[in-house]
Amino acid sequence: NYHRKVYRPWGYYDSLDFGDRFQVKRISINPGSKISLQKHKYRAEHWVIIKGIALITNGKKIMELHENQSTYIPKGEIHRLENQQTTALEIIEVQTGDYLGEDDIIRIDDDYDRN
Repeated sequence: NYHRKVYRPWGYYDSLDFGDRFQVKRISINPGSKISLQKHKYRAEHWVIIKGIALITNGKKIMELHENQSTYIPKGEIHRLENQQTTALEIIEVQTGDYLGEDDIIRIDDDYDRN
């Protein structure tokens, strides 16, 4: 029913594993791109940088993370992942929560005019 690799205007995600109350994705952000400023009602996210440098908004904090560094995004927290570099950014995202569907994205700001 679902493709494992899904392309978005900012890059793609590859669904690596899922189970009861968790999902693991490899996310690649194109150079100069970012995901929407968003939050989730039902899930939290753990991000581990595996390649590149990430500019991360996590609530009121904006931080730069490098390879092998990580952050936790609590359920309901406003967040964004951004790549200001000239090479692709890759992260592993572990989602945990009651519901992990793609329709649990509440976009606050989006460069691609998605609701």
